[in-house]
Amino acid sequence: MKIAISGLGRMGGQIAQKLAEDGHEVIAHNRSREPIDEAVSHGAIAAYEKADVVSTFNGEPVVLWIMIPASVIEAELDDWLTLLPAGSIIIDGGNSDYRGDRARADKVAAAGSVLLDIGTSGGVWGYDNGFSMMVGGDKTAYESLVPALDTLAHPRGGHQFFSTSGSGHYVKMVHNAIEYGMMESLAEGYRMLKEGPYNDINLASAGDIWQQSSVVTSWLNDLTRQALHENPTLEGIEGVVAESGEARWTLETANELGIPLPAIQASFDVRLASQKGNISLTTKLLAAMRNKFGGHNIDGKQ
Repeated sequence: MKIAISGLGRMGGQIAQKLAEDGHEVIAHNRSREPIDEAVSHGAIAAYEKADVVSTFNGEPVVLWIMIPASVIEAELDDWLTLLPAGSIIIDGGNSDYRGDRARADKVAAAGSVLLDIGTSGGVWGYDNGFSMMVGGDKTAYESLVPALDTLAHPRGGHQFFSTSGSGHYVKMVHNAIEYGMMESLAEGYRMLKEGPYNDINLASAGDIWQQSSVVTSWLNDLTRQALHENPTLEGIEGVVAESGEARWTLETANELGIPLPAIQASFDVRLASQKGNISLTTKLLAAMRNKFGGHNIDGKQ
């Protein structure tokens, strides 16, 4: 199918490449030229300006996947809506706050088009492993995208429609909050090994055996043990851990609903404390995990 990707960062670039290499007609757009040129090398069509994206559809409705930070989604939507023809489908594939999705969908609907929220997980491994995509909005629009979503899910990912606008981002938000708690638990456990009564335990070896059909076998543990094999002393990792919003929004929503989330709250507090200088082996491992699955900086920046 014909689809434009705007925002060719760590995940957006892989989405464009995966689609283009599977035979979809991909229009690649980004605010800087280099990622566009990279996408073109994988078979995409260059669109250096937003108007170039629209012109490639020859007056027909546009299918546009936007993969940008939540902080700029409102302004980007406003810009695109001045250019896109009615009947277009816009996909917000970033980690936008679900609480604003309904208003954004209404704004797009008023312009005669449809907005889908597709929370997308997979990090920098999505190209190889497949992406996990959580969809909210108009079900008919979702069904029209299935050929592209199937490509992005291959070989071990998937996609699932949930409900009305915001539900996709909501499911992804809770996913990321769970991720915080799981990462924290693993990092604390490895710290217990390092600083416990046995001073000669090899952390990477412990991770290896935990990864061999133990109850805590997981992708996160696999990435942690890889990081420890590559850098046993975690040299160069400051241990400042960023929080990108999703756990905060989950905790705010939980507070409004009266739902206690003690594990997620604790993991969130650890990240905030690290930004104030409370650094330990735990926070260094958290930073190492984030780098392994998402390509995030090890200095605590996004």
